[in-house]
Amino acid sequence: MTNARFGHTASLLSNGKVLVTGGNYGGSLNSAELYDPSTGNWTTTGSMTDARQWHTESVLSNGKVLVTGGWNGSTAYNSAELYDALTSTWTPTNNMNNAREYHTASFLSNGKVLVTGGFNGNITLNSAELYDPSTSTWITTGNMTNAREYHTASVLPNGKVLVAGGYNNGYLNSAELYDPSTGTWTTTGSMTDVRQWHTASVLLNGKVLITGGWEVFDLNSAELYDPSTGIWTTTGSMNNARYVHTASLLSNGKVLATGGFGNSNYLNSAELYDPSTGIWTTISNMTNAREYHTASVLSNGLVLVTGGYNGITGILSSVELY
Repeated sequence: MTNARFGHTASLLSNGKVLVTGGNYGGSLNSAELYDPSTGNWTTTGSMTDARQWHTESVLSNGKVLVTGGWNGSTAYNSAELYDALTSTWTPTNNMNNAREYHTASFLSNGKVLVTGGFNGNITLNSAELYDPSTSTWITTGNMTNAREYHTASVLPNGKVLVAGGYNNGYLNSAELYDPSTGTWTTTGSMTDVRQWHTASVLLNGKVLITGGWEVFDLNSAELYDPSTGIWTTTGSMNNARYVHTASLLSNGKVLATGGFGNSNYLNSAELYDPSTGIWTTISNMTNAREYHTASVLSNGLVLVTGGYNGITGILSSVELY
């Protein structure tokens, strides 16, 4: 990449390119760049209005990209802005009702974006709000039962959103469901393990796979949520304990876990989960150990891993393909 960065975001655009925004390189960044899979090259594109890390990035139905919140090195943001891939420009949109970092943003089937929780610089939030691209406005919706940051949010096949785990004066195993049709939250079964900095992947069978994370120590455990029953069941453990890693659903239905931090080391290891067997298989290592990186599944089926941090090289600009 043109800029080394960690704590950034990456999105696959409708034209097949990948947009990477923000992050940290000796301070929060406002730079953005595009990866073109057809050439393997990066080109800089318009910079965001605000420098930010620990923000979210969502591709809307109209092809524009919504960036929300984050941190600029001293404060959490409530600002939001839109990237137009046709013009390579950013324009501010209306601010969120709450400043937040370490939150989630989920693109709903109705075209709106649900933002949940996070940290506003003082407290962990239970608030949630909706962005409506047709009006460029934010609407407060029902509060979560639990305030949380470092959690995950997954859009289920039935349109509901599953929020799981995170942190709020302690590590959480609680989970809850948001119903867009009513704007309300209901609690569902709790995970077997409390965890933050984990990953969540919606499998082709509709179940949600949770991997790794951190409680008092790093975890290699994994578990499955069944939306039809609201029950969690443990599945095969990863070969490596890891948190602040990535998990990517591949076109063959398997899940690729990469990097992170575990066993007191920055990891270059990668492994595959097979839902048909519940087993993890170690595969070849990445070239670079990395945490706080991104992983994007490209339209050609390859997985693009970008940036991150390790204690040897520091903040990374390197990129690799699986």
